[in-house]
Amino acid sequence: MLEALSIDQLRTLRAVAEAGSFTAAARKLGRVQAAVSQSIQRLESQLDLKLFDRTGRVPTLTEHGAALVAAAEKIHEDVEAVEALVARLKRGEETRLSLVVDAMFPNAALVGFAREFAAAHPAVELTIATEMLDAVTAMVRDRRATLGIAGTDADLAGLEQRHLAELRMIAVAAPSHPLAAIAGPIEDAALSSAVQIVLSERAPDGRGSADRGVLSTRTWRVADLSTKHALIVGGLGWGYEPEHLVREALARGELVALRLMAWGTAAPLRQLSLVRRKRSALGPVATWAVGRLTDLCRLALREATQAST
Repeated sequence: MLEALSIDQLRTLRAVAEAGSFTAAARKLGRVQAAVSQSIQRLESQLDLKLFDRTGRVPTLTEHGAALVAAAEKIHEDVEAVEALVARLKRGEETRLSLVVDAMFPNAALVGFAREFAAAHPAVELTIATEMLDAVTAMVRDRRATLGIAGTDADLAGLEQRHLAELRMIAVAAPSHPLAAIAGPIEDAALSSAVQIVLSERAPDGRGSADRGVLSTRTWRVADLSTKHALIVGGLGWGYEPEHLVREALARGELVALRLMAWGTAAPLRQLSLVRRKRSALGPVATWAVGRLTDLCRLALREATQAST
């Protein structure tokens, strides 16, 4: 019985219910009144239900008819969603965007991007993962993410990259740490005996990742930024953190910036790049995402720098 129902019949039923008469519904649908009446009659016959009371001058919905109209409304929404999906597919648009970002990517930019994405592409599913170092590029390489934002110190084999921004890295320690008491530039000899908290990762084969920016001979290794930050704030070591992540902690006095002789007057920079698989075509949604991620990241970092000066 239900298999014989057509979307057109349900649209006609909704039109009659909304217009209030067969004649008005016919005008709305661009049909003759007889065709609308016949469509409703066939629907009533197929369902073996009386949908309209025709005893009055104007047909009115029966209780059964009203219930069916309510169900038809839900079906109409689903049909519209399918039609919109087909239209997007014909235009080459994606139905899903998967993104993986380095944990050092500014949260303000990520939230701003998600907000704009929801407004610009409400029907497209968004997946965001946060990883560290080589894990970012591995997700893109293994097709678990369409786009990635990775440090250029990560393994970029098999990927195309586009410069995104520079992260200004600051050497920091807790005010109680011995290094914080050194007024001038800190010499390498003083660093060598101090524990450096190092962000590291462990590959599936059990090998540790290559050291990045290690100046101390004594290191504690952690696998996430929050643990590194907590250990440094706790006075257990010193380390590098992105300026935009420690700006507030510096302002509150929870951390102090260290002047390292090894780096001179210039703060070390970490390059961020947008990465994707080589020769992979980007649809319009991913292309839009590349532009907005770039702009929002640079804006967030610029605002963080201005707030620190």
